[in-house]
Amino acid sequence: MVGSVPLIKLRGIKKRYGGGDKPEVEVLHGVDLDIYAGEFVAIVGTSGSGKSTMMNILGCLDRPTEGVYKFNGKDVSTFDSDALAWLRREAFGFVFQGYHLIATESARENVEVPAIYAGMTEEERAARASELLTRLGMGERLDNRPNQLSGGQQQRVSIARALMNGGRIVLADEPTGALDSKSGAEVMVLLRELADAGHTVILITHDRDVAEQARRVIEIKDGHIVADSGCLQIPVLPEGSAAINLDDATSDAGTPLLTGLREALKTAWRGMRINRSRTILTLLGIVIGVASVIVMLAIGEGTKQQVVAQMGAMGPNMMYIASRSPDDGGPVGVITLDDFDAILALPQVIRVMPVLRDPALARYGNESMTLEVLGVSESLPDMHRWPVEIGRFFTATENSQIAPVAVLGADVYDRLFLDGRNPLGRQVLLNGAPFEVIGVMQRKGADSGNNKPDEQFFVPHETGMVRVFPQLRDESYGVIEAVSSDLVYVTQAKIEELLYKRHGRQDFRVYNSAARLQAEAETRNTMTMMLSLIAAVSLLVGGIGVMNVMLMTVRERTKEIGIRVATGARQRDILRQFLTEAMLVTISGGIVGVVMGLTIGTILILIGVPVVFSITAMAGAFLCAVATGVIFGYMPAKAAAQLDPVVALVGE
Repeated sequence: MVGSVPLIKLRGIKKRYGGGDKPEVEVLHGVDLDIYAGEFVAIVGTSGSGKSTMMNILGCLDRPTEGVYKFNGKDVSTFDSDALAWLRREAFGFVFQGYHLIATESARENVEVPAIYAGMTEEERAARASELLTRLGMGERLDNRPNQLSGGQQQRVSIARALMNGGRIVLADEPTGALDSKSGAEVMVLLRELADAGHTVILITHDRDVAEQARRVIEIKDGHIVADSGCLQIPVLPEGSAAINLDDATSDAGTPLLTGLREALKTAWRGMRINRSRTILTLLGIVIGVASVIVMLAIGEGTKQQVVAQMGAMGPNMMYIASRSPDDGGPVGVITLDDFDAILALPQVIRVMPVLRDPALARYGNESMTLEVLGVSESLPDMHRWPVEIGRFFTATENSQIAPVAVLGADVYDRLFLDGRNPLGRQVLLNGAPFEVIGVMQRKGADSGNNKPDEQFFVPHETGMVRVFPQLRDESYGVIEAVSSDLVYVTQAKIEELLYKRHGRQDFRVYNSAARLQAEAETRNTMTMMLSLIAAVSLLVGGIGVMNVMLMTVRERTKEIGIRVATGARQRDILRQFLTEAMLVTISGGIVGVVMGLTIGTILILIGVPVVFSITAMAGAFLCAVATGVIFGYMPAKAAAQLDPVVALVGE
């Protein structure tokens, strides 16, 4: 005789609800009950008698407030939540009055749910689910969703699900309550067949006619067992029936990680597809945030590199000196050639270039323009890293000989020589004096200030003093080249000290291009940072949207959570399910955001905006989106995992 020890043994089971600031209600009052393996038991009672609470405790969906529940001789109160999930998965199969099928999944997928948490492979699950449904007359309805099935058909799916992992104990809660008489009779036939096959069947019902079809009837009233027909004979289990080894409850690893992730992703993708509008709106915040971060940082990097290029073109070791009025008043200072000679004698200085500058009228043929004329030395191309495009620059000999030669800026050439002819050797009148064109500078573009080098006209310094600027009393400004960019500030300090000694007052100013461009770069970096912070805020808002949607999803799918818990899901399985859904949303949004950012950046490049994409920025924005999914999805996922299974099953 197998099963001389009760499979289920209850002693002094009490269950109270409420407490604290709520009135305490005791539903079960010290229930004692033994159920043996292989029994077909009906627990009958009116609504509010405590029979559903009894079922929840028997099925390990709920814990008693007091008393002892021993399963196969072991106290269930010693089991943690994972061990209870294992017991529900391996020992119990639930058949509910409301069917409790997952609406978004097919009949076969609903039946497979318990096997997912048992770690069964996808192929094995599909084969077993199809076999069970076919045996129950549902072979042609495998891919139908619950809303495409009748009540009787949905209950057959529920029974098949209860048997998926073996269903050694079938807990049927009002299995015929929502069915017509014919469908109800068919379900009872199935339950009797299961009992005959060795399954322990515990039927919860309020219908005495249904209860009488069981082999043992227990009546419960007001939380007390008031009648029990008793176990007339301990059932003999079929040969090969194995007892449940409760030692496995603490060593079971549950769902393999990859299997769990694959199923979570499949469920998440289905949910996103079904709720397309909500998914798109949720994605929008993530997409805008990621795209904004990528574009803003790309523009910032582009402008930064543009400034660096300007620094390289102007020379990071270049300084400029000009006269001014002292801060305490007085006439404008005068910087002479002797001053430049003294500056050149400093060990930190490589070379200096005095510059004369004044406007003049240039004319060639019928074309004329007012432009800026600069009297410079032959060092200009080297000092400014600015090559000649056509012809050559003048020499030191031509400078000393006061030669009437000139080199044109690119825009000056375009204005005076509209036909594009070769300007070399042509005579251009400058304030009425003829100058031979010997070269055209390479187009430079406007620098970071208001200076426009392409609109300038260059003549030798000595020629300018005699032929163009005879009225100028001093040099307009000077260009100084330091030994290296590292010594620019030291050199500037030495020059200021030298000139103060020579002039006796601060009637000059010295500045360097690196400092000006560095200040501009810092300003642009600040603007980029501000814009990036704005973009990050939009990403944060998108994350809050994800959290809001996930909280709504948990509320909408409360019953599904209860179903999964009843079929053996552990808390971490539910946590992984909803966290995966949140991450899938943000990963999808991150991918779309990266693509959108690249697209917008490409368009900006085409219209001339300096844009430099950064792999680091794109990866960072994408990872931030994923992190957003983890951070903002965790709280709703945790809330889902911690739901009371009894409350969840009756949730809407």
